[in-house]
Amino acid sequence: MDALCSADPRPRGQPPLGSCPEPGPGASPLPWARFSAWLECVCVVTFDLELGQAMELVYPYDFRLTEKEKTNICYLSFPDSYSGSLGDTQFSFRVRQSGGQRNSHFGDDGEYNREAPLTLQRESAHYFGYVYFRQVKDSSMKRGYFQKSLVLVSRLPYVNLFQSLLQLIAPEYFDKLEPCLEAVCNEIDQWPPPVPGQTLNLPVMGIVIQVRIPSRVDKPGSSPLKQFNQENLLPAPLVLSSVHELDLFRCFQPVLIHIQMLWELMLLGEPIVVMAPSPTISSEMVLALTSCLTPLKYCCDYRPYFTIHDSEFKEYTTRTQAPPNIVVGVTNPFFIKTLQHWPHLLRIGELKMSGDLPKQVKVKKLTKLKTLDTKPGIYTSYKTFLHKDKTLIKRLLKGVQRKRPSEVQSALLRRHLLELTQSFIIPLEHYIASLMPLQRAITPWKNPPQIRPFRQEDFMKTLEHAGPQLTCVLRGDWLGLYRRFFKSPNFDGWYRQRHKEMTQKLEALHLEAICEANIVAWMKDKSEVEIVDLVLKLREKLIRARCHHLPVKEETLQRVGLYIETIIGSLPEDLQTVLHHH
Repeated sequence: MDALCSADPRPRGQPPLGSCPEPGPGASPLPWARFSAWLECVCVVTFDLELGQAMELVYPYDFRLTEKEKTNICYLSFPDSYSGSLGDTQFSFRVRQSGGQRNSHFGDDGEYNREAPLTLQRESAHYFGYVYFRQVKDSSMKRGYFQKSLVLVSRLPYVNLFQSLLQLIAPEYFDKLEPCLEAVCNEIDQWPPPVPGQTLNLPVMGIVIQVRIPSRVDKPGSSPLKQFNQENLLPAPLVLSSVHELDLFRCFQPVLIHIQMLWELMLLGEPIVVMAPSPTISSEMVLALTSCLTPLKYCCDYRPYFTIHDSEFKEYTTRTQAPPNIVVGVTNPFFIKTLQHWPHLLRIGELKMSGDLPKQVKVKKLTKLKTLDTKPGIYTSYKTFLHKDKTLIKRLLKGVQRKRPSEVQSALLRRHLLELTQSFIIPLEHYIASLMPLQRAITPWKNPPQIRPFRQEDFMKTLEHAGPQLTCVLRGDWLGLYRRFFKSPNFDGWYRQRHKEMTQKLEALHLEAICEANIVAWMKDKSEVEIVDLVLKLREKLIRARCHHLPVKEETLQRVGLYIETIIGSLPEDLQTVLHHH
């Protein structure tokens, strides 16, 4: 290990904004380009007697965080309320980026985001923080305690991968300090980029972590890892079954009988406070809640862990406007008072077993909220649209009695939530697909027809013969649930994404129709002005197809390019010269 901990720090290059430097023959890529594909930076936060939480180190050294970001990361990297518990704690947070867009050495966001599932896209306006906090008695420190956090800052929601990585590197870092951190960062800078659909071997500190990066074309609910190719890997790799999935059964243990209600609240983008005894429980519960809509993307804001020092504290606690569409995880009891006007508060305690299942919290009225000593429960006046699924609870209970492994219970729970979401979303998918113009209506020399507007009442009429009842046994007021969903940010996000995909598909079909047309026959009776206009339009389409990565074969794009050359070749020489220079 000592040999590993002697790597040289390297400067992180800063190319001018928007530039695209071309490396010379044999030149290596930009310093930290590969590191930036995974992480933005690594921070060390310590406790200073005069300053409180303070940023001790940011690595790479020249990574620029704004003062607001540094302050937020410092406060979010320590437990908010005093914790006498000694030892190591791991948790996660998500913080708003401040100071505008920043240039990244990893210039591949577009390609990654096109191929990754919508739920795992790289964030553009937020950072994720993955924290390993240590608090141990130390007589050499003035306070009598050693308190420090190692934080991985990333735009990727790979909670499982980064928390597993912290388990390997944090204990070693607390022992050997800075040189070890530099060595680990240099190793990460050798990793291949996260390409959706690929299985990767990621070496760190003499261990190889093996992961598969999920892809948009994966079948929902399929097992991410069947069998890895492990030949020639000695020692055997640390295989992670998922880069992002949590142990859902463990996270949801105290609320299993209310899973239906929580799914509905998340689907509708309702404001929820999760009040937990520790940042670990708070962050895991919030991340579990946001994942329960998969494959539908949760389009609202969420904060797995939030403190009273956060720069958004006033924004979220104001009573002058309705609470924002956000799920926020907190540990400080002070929030019960400041957020008691929010419509839903989930208070969870430490896990207590009650017979076979942990003690299940009860649904209570908001008026029962007490500022001090609020008992565990879901404080809400919300009435569910769908009836409770008692068979799921029975199956999970049977699993507990048979001592079924937690990962099997989690798979069962995840499958149930997936089927519920799919039952809800499939009728919407069918209806929106019917709004697409017929292929025969797409002709080469006219602009493609418009996608018809989404009419809620027309959609509602389709539910009678093609509604969720075809795939889901749950009964209840599905119509009421859809009407409420139409008002939520999740519907808006889903509709925008689908409309964008359909528009791109239309453009692709139009290009294909142009390729199959007889261009010479069309040109026969056309004026020069019309022909030049066609050249300019085709060029614009070609540029847009390449820039927006439309779903068009390369062969089609090349044929359009040849068409343009053919058309230009038929024009007088002076016009040819102008168009070639245009």
